[in-house]
Amino acid sequence: MKTDLTDTTASKINKALVLGRRAIGTPAVGMVLTLVIVTDEENAYDALKAASDAAHEHPSRTLVVIKRVSRSPRDRTRSRLDAEVRLGADAGTGETIVLRLYGDVVDHAQSVVLPLLLPDAPVVVWWPVNAPLDPAKDPLGALAQRRVTDTYACEEPIRELAARSDAYAPGDTDLSWTRITPWRSMLAAALDQVDCKVQGVEVEGEEFNPSCELLAMWLADRLDVPVRRTVSGGPGLTAVRMDTDCGPVVLDRADGSLANLSIQGQPARAVALKRRETAELIAEELRRLDPDDTYASALRYGVDRLNESAKGDRVGEGDALAVAAPVGTVAKASAKDAAQEKTPVRKAAAK
Repeated sequence: MKTDLTDTTASKINKALVLGRRAIGTPAVGMVLTLVIVTDEENAYDALKAASDAAHEHPSRTLVVIKRVSRSPRDRTRSRLDAEVRLGADAGTGETIVLRLYGDVVDHAQSVVLPLLLPDAPVVVWWPVNAPLDPAKDPLGALAQRRVTDTYACEEPIRELAARSDAYAPGDTDLSWTRITPWRSMLAAALDQVDCKVQGVEVEGEEFNPSCELLAMWLADRLDVPVRRTVSGGPGLTAVRMDTDCGPVVLDRADGSLANLSIQGQPARAVALKRRETAELIAEELRRLDPDDTYASALRYGVDRLNESAKGDRVGEGDALAVAAPVGTVAKASAKDAAQEKTPVRKAAAK
């Protein structure tokens, strides 16, 4: 069921929700959170589709906030709110409200969203593109327990990562970090199989790919060894090579789908490591609403080196980007660190 409202208010939207639920015979509300998507018209469809797919796992009220730019100075002074209320088959397993803001109300989106939030339920705000530099201080971000951005969608991902580190607040996260969850899990499992000391690491992947940088920073932070970032043609992350005193440990994924894990003294094995769709990434982020301390630690660790690279030390094909940690004692695994991971992944460490 779909209801179009022109030049409306939040009160009228709430009434349309109640009438719609009665019309389709589902008066009970069984949603677990409110997902607020802040985007533009160009990216609204893809973001809403990803959220709808994720709602099969996390039934939610989805509010899509689209800030429309008026064409003339006179139109920019005229505030207007248009809405689409979708229920039942048109909204999947939850409720969807598409809000289009015009004029001065664009600068006060939080006043429109606040009355539409589910009572006593967590709030997650997601910016697929054009995220604010400080999500926690954004008026919409201040309403949320969890704030999701995506540095991969930025023009200068390395600078954006540095800005994210400076402005980090508990509850912030990045889909570029979520993309490397399977890599972190696989690397931690590989190191659990050997009784060796890691001496150095190389992370290979596309240039200007923030997931590669985050993985390099995570390894440097956890292992406390030199980590070198090298460039390949992609797609995305292509390989991680760890030098240990027992021989190399290599996780190589050349095609973006199937990876090859090689450990010295063991037969090579193929492992599934496909590139995931946005819906899977959002569903993973909605599974946890507490601060991700592991992400915060990795992000803060590499910010100085990222700032240096952003000033002009860009690398070409085959060159190295310095994301190196000082040589020191390898960090040990602990149960506390395992609890911080998105998945039950133990801290990657050498014994």
